Amino acid sequence: MQVKYHKNFLKHFKKRVAPNKKLVNKFKQRLELRLKNPTAAILKDHQLIGKLQQYRSFSITGNIRVVYKLEKNTLYLYDIGTHNQVY
Repeated sequence: MQVKYHKNFLKHFKKRVAPNKKLVNKFKQRLELRLKNPTAAILKDHQLIGKLQQYRSFSITGNIRVVYKLEKNTLYLYDIGTHNQVY
């Protein structure tokens, strides 16, 4: 599966995640898990509702989420941040 990063994701990753090396490592682990086993319970993967209903989300930590869309064989990452930042 191919992974593509939206410009907003890259901007928010740099600002919100990159300064914390432990969080960067956790992101890499969870992304790898999402690619290998998308139904893993620890990801808490779910469809979003309302204005974000075309997207899905999975958890990096208790409060850090990744908003994404899956199309064909490509995982498009759109945003990353706390629950309040991305929703």
